[in-house]
Amino acid sequence: MSLISLVRASFAAVLISATTLAATLPTPAAAQAPAASAPTAATPAADAKPAVTEEAVENPYGLKALWTQGDAVAHGTLVIMVIMSMGSWYVIFTKLFEQSKMLKSARASSEAFWKSASVKEGVKVLEEGSASRFIAEQALKADDHHEGTMVETIDRHTWVSMNIDRAVGSVQSRLQGGLAILATVGSTAPFVGLFGTVWGIYNALVKIGISGQASIDKVAGPVGEALIMTAIGLAVAVPAVMGYNWLIRRNKAIMDATRAFAADLHSVLIAGKR
Repeated sequence: MSLISLVRASFAAVLISATTLAATLPTPAAAQAPAASAPTAATPAADAKPAVTEEAVENPYGLKALWTQGDAVAHGTLVIMVIMSMGSWYVIFTKLFEQSKMLKSARASSEAFWKSASVKEGVKVLEEGSASRFIAEQALKADDHHEGTMVETIDRHTWVSMNIDRAVGSVQSRLQGGLAILATVGSTAPFVGLFGTVWGIYNALVKIGISGQASIDKVAGPVGEALIMTAIGLAVAVPAVMGYNWLIRRNKAIMDATRAFAADLHSVLIAGKR
């Protein structure tokens, strides 16, 4: 074999080898296929559904609906219960303030009163407008105006005792002022609320009968709305009853101290220590 033939054979072998290698290598499109498939793999994440947000649904059977859909009777019942509630809370706070003032005055001035040389001097150290000063002034007035009048036929001991008892009764009447309102509200508010409930149920049943739909969703709403009246009546009555009992108990403590002061004062005046 000549040299030229050998070169040709070698060149042909190289060409065959290069062609085979080129066939086995990946094409640029095939190499880019995985990269192109990456966004496809990420597509499910991009296609994820957004978070569902819940919207607040307004209650169609609340207090607002009770007022807007109610008639004149329902409105009047609600207004009456609101007035009863405001009146009871006003009485509770004013009586608590009055009782606290009386207790503070009695504790502060009683000690100074009994340390005085006489009842007349002791009256001056008592707080103006206090129950203790009122009782002492009435006792001194009865003792001073006993002689020379038609009441002198009553012995001095009985006359002074009567006037002191009247003064104590006046103090007790002042303490009990307003408690009748609490008693009235506590005993009648539940029935006022019950009346509103009965009236509301009646109107609800009339509307259901006219519409001709008696399904649970048509009945439960109006009837439950009417029952709110009973709840309001109880909410008005319970504080009034509790406040009444609390104030009565505090009044008892004040009156016990007042009667003790009055009894001691009576003994001092009868003994002649004016």
